[in-house]
Amino acid sequence: MLSLTAEDEEIEMVHACWWYYFSKFTEFMDTIFFVLRKKNEHVSMLHVIHHGCMPMSVWFGVKFTPGGHSTFFGLVNTFVHIIMYSYYLLAAMGPRYQKYLWWKKYLTSMQMIQFVAIMVHAFQLLFIDCNYPKAFVWWIGMHAVMFYFLFSDFYRQAYQKKQKAKALALAEKALQNGKLNGKENGYANGSIHTNGSVISNGTSASNGHAVSNGHAKTNGYSNSRAADYYIKASPDLHYRAMAAAEMNIN
Repeated sequence: MLSLTAEDEEIEMVHACWWYYFSKFTEFMDTIFFVLRKKNEHVSMLHVIHHGCMPMSVWFGVKFTPGGHSTFFGLVNTFVHIIMYSYYLLAAMGPRYQKYLWWKKYLTSMQMIQFVAIMVHAFQLLFIDCNYPKAFVWWIGMHAVMFYFLFSDFYRQAYQKKQKAKALALAEKALQNGKLNGKENGYANGSIHTNGSVISNGTSASNGHAVSNGHAKTNGYSNSRAADYYIKASPDLHYRAMAAAEMNIN
């Protein structure tokens, strides 16, 4: 808690708190850039609530309790924001730096850890008396609780659900490939097409040639043999056919 004697170190701490308060307004710039670049998907509920309420929330701290116990969450939050905006810098430098952005998930985890630390640091004063206003204990602590759940929801939406969706997509693709391969194998086992030849269940046909049960027959050859058979087997049919042909000619 800031003592009533305005010593130099305490005045410097008050100045540091004011600059932290000022930084909450400069953080609106990333929202402006998102809107100007039409990256509206980045302007999420978490983003709006976070940047919308922090200037007002920090103002109360700077106005009534600058320094002392209040500086812990500002110090931790500033450290996390330095890392976060370093990530934004790399992301803005173009596609060739995308390979260095693999740690986004861990950045979100770090943000969640900071809120747990702020909760513990704030709510400990419910059990320890250090002459710090209880209203600000709840004010800081409940902000940490709210942001923890907002960031945890973002974590689930951004990472866990996407990973599940990706796994389901891969499983569905593998299933479709399995069905396709099964059909192709079925067709291959039933019939093989090669150079105009069809082999199916031991029977093949190639350019007018039929092979069945090991016997080869050409269409022309087999047709002439069939005609000779019927003519030789039944002379009467032969004469009838000749008579019909003469009638057609006449």
